[in-house]
Amino acid sequence: MSLPQPVPMTSPMLKALTHPLRRRIVRLMRSGDPMRATDLAERLDVAANSVSFHLRRLAAAGMIREAPELARDRRDRVWVLTGSSFGLDHPDAPVSAEEEAAIRAFVDQEGLDLQDLLRRVLAWAPEWAAGRDPVARAQLASTTLELTEEEMEAVGEEFREVLARAKDRARAEPQDGRKVWQVVLLSAEEGLGRPDGG
Repeated sequence: MSLPQPVPMTSPMLKALTHPLRRRIVRLMRSGDPMRATDLAERLDVAANSVSFHLRRLAAAGMIREAPELARDRRDRVWVLTGSSFGLDHPDAPVSAEEEAAIRAFVDQEGLDLQDLLRRVLAWAPEWAAGRDPVARAQLASTTLELTEEEMEAVGEEFREVLARAKDRARAEPQDGRKVWQVVLLSAEEGLGRPDGG
């Protein structure tokens, strides 16, 4: 199973995603389901007109598109992502100062979101382990692998394939009681960013 390559993020996409609500909208839309502003507003507990505004901004940046073929009538606006995933692409040439600033702003915001998610998971884990919260709301696993860059890339590809199969099953077999789960694959060289490299 070969997955489509992530859509390389452009400066307008990166700038659009510096807004926290737009990042939340894109996260929800990653399920692959077509969405209406009212659907998103209900799930995000935000006013529908605010969601509509941000949907238009995401569309202008090229991250989502309107899907009239899925609409119930001409007034119904349905939105889908323009790609199954988005990612930072390694440039063939140096990027401009403006592009680098957009990349840094996006990465900074993504980092804050991940820190918040990890903080919430770590605060919940003792509650679950002590039996005060009987619902498994998160999973946290950590390991170390000794692999080549190519082998690690293959592990990432296998992980993305597992996620793609899970999304396909969820679409093919709808069930009540499903929740939105944020899944993050983070792999990094052990010495990344350390002065001694180790």
